[in-house]
Amino acid sequence: MRPPRLRAAASRPISWRSNCTAAAPSGPDSAPSAAAAASASQPSEPLSSHFTNRRPLARAPAVVRDLSSALRTILAASPSSHGRAYPLLKSAAFDARLAPDALVDAVLSAVGGPESRQATALLSRLLASLCRSGRASAAAAAYAIMEARGVTPDAKSRTDLLAVTARSASAADALALLAEMQGKGRPLDAWMFDVVMRACFKEGMYHDAVRLFDEMPASEIEPDQRVFSVSIASLCKLRDANRALLVLRRMQDAGFVPWDFTFNSVVDVLVKEGRMEEALHMKDELLATGKKMSVVLATTLMHGYCLQREVRKALDIFEETLRGGLVPTDVTYTVLIRGCTEDGMPEKAYELCRQMRDHGLLPSTNEFNMVIKGLLNDKLWKDAVSLFREMADSGIPDAFTYNIIIHWLCQHHKLREALNLWEKMNETGVKPSIVTYHSLLLCYCVNGCMDEAVKLYTEMPGKGFTPNVVTYTTLMKGHINKAAFDKAYALLAEMKQNGVSCNDYTYNTLINGLCVVGQVCEVGEMLKRFESEGFVPTTMTYNSIINGFIKAGMMGSAFAMYQQMCEKGIPPNIVTYTSFIDGYCKTSCCDLALKMLNDVRCKGIRPDIAAYNSLINGFCQEGNMSHALQVLALMLKDGLLPNIAVYNSFITGYKNLKMMEEVLRFYEKMIKEGIDLDTATYTTLIDGFSKDGNVTFALKLYSEMMAKGNIPDCITFTALTHGLCRSGDTDGARKFLDEMNRLDIRPNVLIYNMLINGYLRDGKLQEAFRLHDEMLERGIMPDDTTYDILVGMKSLGSDSPIDAENPNLSSQVKDQELA
Repeated sequence: MRPPRLRAAASRPISWRSNCTAAAPSGPDSAPSAAAAASASQPSEPLSSHFTNRRPLARAPAVVRDLSSALRTILAASPSSHGRAYPLLKSAAFDARLAPDALVDAVLSAVGGPESRQATALLSRLLASLCRSGRASAAAAAYAIMEARGVTPDAKSRTDLLAVTARSASAADALALLAEMQGKGRPLDAWMFDVVMRACFKEGMYHDAVRLFDEMPASEIEPDQRVFSVSIASLCKLRDANRALLVLRRMQDAGFVPWDFTFNSVVDVLVKEGRMEEALHMKDELLATGKKMSVVLATTLMHGYCLQREVRKALDIFEETLRGGLVPTDVTYTVLIRGCTEDGMPEKAYELCRQMRDHGLLPSTNEFNMVIKGLLNDKLWKDAVSLFREMADSGIPDAFTYNIIIHWLCQHHKLREALNLWEKMNETGVKPSIVTYHSLLLCYCVNGCMDEAVKLYTEMPGKGFTPNVVTYTTLMKGHINKAAFDKAYALLAEMKQNGVSCNDYTYNTLINGLCVVGQVCEVGEMLKRFESEGFVPTTMTYNSIINGFIKAGMMGSAFAMYQQMCEKGIPPNIVTYTSFIDGYCKTSCCDLALKMLNDVRCKGIRPDIAAYNSLINGFCQEGNMSHALQVLALMLKDGLLPNIAVYNSFITGYKNLKMMEEVLRFYEKMIKEGIDLDTATYTTLIDGFSKDGNVTFALKLYSEMMAKGNIPDCITFTALTHGLCRSGDTDGARKFLDEMNRLDIRPNVLIYNMLINGYLRDGKLQEAFRLHDEMLERGIMPDDTTYDILVGMKSLGSDSPIDAENPNLSSQVKDQELA
């Protein structure tokens, strides 16, 4: 509670002499010694007993007279005995709870007026006691009455008053009180300035703290160590590093040794201003005084390096800190984890997070989520899930954490892992959000599990989630992908019935769905119906339709739709032209594609990486590598750098031409440029080198692939099996079948055919028939090639579909899987 503003007491001045006379014995012959003797002859009773009971306010005047009389008696015995009188005064203030004006008047009446040194001493002690007991209102009132009665308390008690005012009221009130003292010409000292400056600092009034520091010379007061420290800290908070350094030098010149806190404040502001060299110089200056670097200072320097994206230097300081025996705090780990995550070092952030837990510390939910996101972005999903499970019961993961991991797993078709986390979420009582439901719905739909998706959708209202346009559109897209347009249309009707309006994404999803599944002939009628409902087609709408016609090989219809688009004033974009370029390339018309690319550039539209890659890939598929290289040069001239898709096109093109030296050159260039290889790249490389007879290098590529977190697919294992079986290592190829089981990858019939063929060639009939039985047990139906091998009881020659050096291995596998 804020005490009342200080003001002069309103009561009229009392006559100190008359009060003294009224309180003294009435006879003219009476003397102080006689009074003292008479008092001594009374039954012994402590004087404080008159004030130990909390008396009613109505008796306050009598209590004041008794207090004044008792104080006068004690002081009369010895003028310097105010130390004996003070306990009585304190008892009246704290036990009897006399009002401040009564206390002041009683003292003044006892000592004969405000000019007495005893009055100043007693009232100063009273003021100090009120302040230290936290009775801010009483202290403020007592001080105001003292000033009104002409008594100036000593500096120490006024310092206490400033302190209690700042604590109980505010720094602004303490400032006003200090200004009042200054205005009345009361003596001030460094302690008073320190108290008020610290109050200002605590309340964020840094400008006021610095202003007080600047006013001290005018009051002829020299700053002490505390004042210097708080002024430097305030300047640092104001980001005035230059002046903070000047005041620090002035402090040192005055003979004061800065505290660690002062050094830390200056280092902190230098770090935030990016002045790391000066910050390190301050650290060296501190160490030169014989002090050791604290964990706070070390953390500040780490933060500085992280801000400058020099995280490795921050980690060096961290290691130095550990060697010095300092124990990192949660702030230290937070700084480093954030720095590593933002600098693309998720594995180090993961290591720090686990190290933090081993030291009994836990990261905040925000930092924990950053680590999880970093690991997932780097495809280290197993580490992310492992770390999550370690922290799941600590209360750190929240709904957002679950959403991050579940969404990533769903995007990468890891339905089983996503459902495991969904169950964990329910076990730990973390309430899912609608985002969680949408992620799972998307995962079900992408994996073709529409029954499970519909079941989850029906559970949503019971869990308090109302399906929205995203919910319905996701389910529609799932049904469309399975060519169940009747169910998609039924959902559309249900959506409208429930008052959920379609948006452009919904309409475009339905239109794009027809195009994707090859039913482009129905698109025109659907578009007209949607337009009648108020849908306005956009560039994205027409791009979907044009792309659908192009994929269906209907270039004429695609061009007609392009003309309609232009007639309606809908501008085509680079995606539109890229679809045409891709279409021309796939129909072996790369010359027309190149012409369109040049036309696009002449129109002032800058081709993107996808447009260039479509043309590069077209030339690579034709085996025209010189033209592909010319397009690459044009792309580089336009300021675009090749991405993984461009490199994959060149690697595939050279592999098909059996130019493995060029393949190796592009592979090494990718490594040098820091481009991460994906599963498709490794699979193409493994296939090429296996067919070139370099199975050893192919196996090395597989190990590298696994070490970098790339998950092989069925095509990868088909290439490996093909290479090993051709080289005569059928047992080695058989081990990869076990590896596929471990990774939960379903083998295809081509892999079994190669293994069976290999064992027959090696004369291992029993193993060949065992593999046939295994095929049947796993639901993999043998094809004609399987029975040709088994019935003929001999391995097929090199002209067989298995051993033929087919450059389009992936296409062969996909065709068999679709059959």
